[in-house]
Amino acid sequence: MSGCLYIVSTPIGNLEDITYRAVRILKEAAWIACEDTRTTQRLLDRYDIQTRTVSYHEHNEANRTEDLIARLQQGEKGALVSDAGTPLLSDPGYRVVRAAVEAGIRIEALPGPSALLAGLVVSGLPTDRFQFLGFLPAKQGQRVRLLESLVDEEATLVFYEAPHRILEALDDIASVLGTRQVAIARELTKLYEEVLRGTATEIHATLAARDAIRGEFVVMVAKADEPVHDDMRPEEAVALLVGAGVDRMDAMKTVARERGLSKREIYKLVSGAGGPKVKPGSIH
Repeated sequence: MSGCLYIVSTPIGNLEDITYRAVRILKEAAWIACEDTRTTQRLLDRYDIQTRTVSYHEHNEANRTEDLIARLQQGEKGALVSDAGTPLLSDPGYRVVRAAVEAGIRIEALPGPSALLAGLVVSGLPTDRFQFLGFLPAKQGQRVRLLESLVDEEATLVFYEAPHRILEALDDIASVLGTRQVAIARELTKLYEEVLRGTATEIHATLAARDAIRGEFVVMVAKADEPVHDDMRPEEAVALLVGAGVDRMDAMKTVARERGLSKREIYKLVSGAGGPKVKPGSIH
């Protein structure tokens, strides 16, 4: 009689974010297939789970799948986890799940933590319809083409992005998708959890001003017809860009364009806040 493959969601940061059922299944399973046995072991040690681990990652999943399916067909119960969050979402696991389906093996999902959903619900953007696209392409040309294909998409867009590419990604989002509202979340459920909201240009300025950028990012972009709602005053937006090294005149022009304000209005607001003393007509 065939066993059962359990797809187990694990914490994305805070180790307390695991269900009672997940702990029970991980203890009862014959083995736990995981991306990095060292990473998973920290979770297992926390809950005194003695089940042996088996490495299952993008470099060995093709060969490892055959072995795991054979074990399941012999009646074993096995668990599949990723380093963090819900398996298969931008993580290995599809091959073994698909093979289990084809072999008629029972599969059960244990829902739980997901960076995708955690980021989405704190973004402040519509959640009635969203499109998850995993990690953005590393190469700019491919990234831009993907964003261009989404210009008319009427759903909140959700991406993952690495810290060393987040500034480039925000540049391309601003260039292709304009002034839509963006939210980025990092270190979700951890001590230094942070969510930044604004336009891609404003968030870029905030991050660019830092000495270092750390943590994986969940990037969310408002749908095509979502109106801009920004609680940052225009003069603050200008100051933010200037503080990040943007030329003051360019900063004023950027904010004027993004907020749909006239050059004269931006000049008055910035000058009134102690900004640059320039003639309105010099803002082009």
